[in-house]
Amino acid sequence: MGLLPAEELARYADAVVKVGISLGRGEDLLVTCQPAHRELAVALVEAGYRVGARHVDIEYNDPLVRAAYLRCASDKSIGYVAPWRARRVRASVKPETATLWIAGESEPGALDDVPGKRLATDVTRSLRRFPDVRRASRIGKRRWAIAAWPTESWAETVYPAISKDAAQRRLARDLLDFCRVGPKDPPGVTGLRKHLSALRGRARRLTRLKLQRLELRGPGTNLSVALHDETLWLGGGYTNFYGKRTAPNLPTEECFTSPIASATEGTFRCSQPLMFQGTLIEGISGEFRGGRLVRFDAKGKAHRDFFADFLFAIKDADRLGEVALVDSSSRIGKADRIYYNTLLDENAAAHMAFGSGFSHTRADSDKNRARRGVNDSDAHVDVMIGTDDFEATGFGARGRRVPLIADGTWQI
Repeated sequence: MGLLPAEELARYADAVVKVGISLGRGEDLLVTCQPAHRELAVALVEAGYRVGARHVDIEYNDPLVRAAYLRCASDKSIGYVAPWRARRVRASVKPETATLWIAGESEPGALDDVPGKRLATDVTRSLRRFPDVRRASRIGKRRWAIAAWPTESWAETVYPAISKDAAQRRLARDLLDFCRVGPKDPPGVTGLRKHLSALRGRARRLTRLKLQRLELRGPGTNLSVALHDETLWLGGGYTNFYGKRTAPNLPTEECFTSPIASATEGTFRCSQPLMFQGTLIEGISGEFRGGRLVRFDAKGKAHRDFFADFLFAIKDADRLGEVALVDSSSRIGKADRIYYNTLLDENAAAHMAFGSGFSHTRADSDKNRARRGVNDSDAHVDVMIGTDDFEATGFGARGRRVPLIADGTWQI
């Protein structure tokens, strides 16, 4: 038996295919997932062909195989991309191609004995082999999305007091609810589309405020981030270069932008642990000066060093690339549960991201990123800072003060 009744699984897959990546007739879908995601992979194949896809391709990545590669490969082999793999990556920027990743860790701790610097080398070398793909991605020529599916180990971590099977089913139903395709939501994908529209409306209001700076405050957090004159706020998906409206993260509750990377000041303390590459890192805190991360700490020396070694080994990963606001109306936040998965946890609470920012958070995304303060890094790692009493305040021209979130609730 599957985790969900057939009709509910099909509805979830339809939401990902129709709304997340906006797949159409005659188009191709590339899905990357782990073997434990097979049930959703099958449903996505069916959903893709229901909308008239030309081809749906599933690529399975095994975390234990990746760990073996990172442990045993020579330094020269780390980050190497085979020619056939390179062709697949470059095909992902074609107008008729969409790429989907399925999240949900199946082998936590697989990389525990892999040094953070070695992981960083693998990431950066791989990315630098595709400058053409990176340029295309920045201007919206790569259509992509991320969705989630419960694995035994993940579900057991979220719901430790019940059986593994019951935990997976409970988590699967959570995903349906968070994506507005649960039994209590409107039929089809109507509820999801309405939710995304509301997020886009809020992002437009934030853009119209013409804010120059944000102050973010919470327990252990007192951050000031500067915003560029051409800043755009985004939320609820966007229309890509080819005119396709997509929702890259499902579920989503955030409105976000990229701050000026060189102008972050203050301290932060994460409100939730971070599941990073299968390793749970707790108690993250630190301080920024002049836009750089000058102090970093986390619970447990081994985990702290693993994450710090990764961040500081990658150029500009010690700067911010994103600030995202989420309030207490979030369905994920209302669940009052840590999901140990960034896709969900970042949409339960306000968050920020170390590393790369987004070109399309500026009025003209074709212009130079660096000159307009958008961080250009080979990493992007989200960490959660929102709490029930989190406050976000915007400042406009001549010091105009605009409360955005107070006591965890939107004020605009």
